[in-house]
Amino acid sequence: MGEMSILEQMEPIGLADMKAVRLMNRVDQKYMAPASLLEELLGRVADGYYVQHIEGEALAPYRTLYFDTEGLDMYTMHHNQKLNRQKLRVRTYRSTDTTFFEIKNKDNKKKTRKVRIPIEVAMFDHALEVEEVREFVDSKTPWPATALHECLENRFERITLVDKGMSERITIDSGIRFHNRATGLEADIAKLLVIEVKHEVGAPTSAIERALHDLHILPRRMSKYCIGTALTDPGAKKNRFKEKLLYIRKVTE
Repeated sequence: MGEMSILEQMEPIGLADMKAVRLMNRVDQKYMAPASLLEELLGRVADGYYVQHIEGEALAPYRTLYFDTEGLDMYTMHHNQKLNRQKLRVRTYRSTDTTFFEIKNKDNKKKTRKVRIPIEVAMFDHALEVEEVREFVDSKTPWPATALHECLENRFERITLVDKGMSERITIDSGIRFHNRATGLEADIAKLLVIEVKHEVGAPTSAIERALHDLHILPRRMSKYCIGTALTDPGAKKNRFKEKLLYIRKVTE
């Protein structure tokens, strides 16, 4: 049938209705899988989930640019498994023509909290020139904005699902491509799916979690920033990512 045909047959949900999915005390679980399994996965869960549509489209394009210090402090903290860490990025949600400068905070309880401010779409490549962004970085991070530089750009397409009980949200990212602005190198993991399942703490096993289990897709943590940097920066530490990189290479080659 094809994954696009399945998406077209699924009941759509709009951005306004998605706001009803408020996961105040949520747990996130990530998975990596071959893109060849997307049709099978969607076919197994289609009846139990809505698919988010934006302007009639189920596939939403994303573009992200990450920032780090010259010594890759934020990348290295993640690599070294520091529990309190941050990721800084500017992301354009092209389907809605909005751009935000975002700070993702991971605390020592492994909870992720994101804070962000809007910027003009045209300032995507000049975010650190925006006074509000510099003030935001200076007030919310231990690094001054003057210490940051552009590191890794990525592009991908996202499918967003929500269960019909409005208590679980799933994102499925595909077609992931990286361009490292510091090294000039590029990498392509377009044959890989990155799936994230978000629901309330203590919720029972969901339909998509059962489908992932039945397809032998196991939970695997994955940071696009870290994997993209490991693939495109020969000087970056990558010992702790070797297992993930081997799995990705196996899937994508």
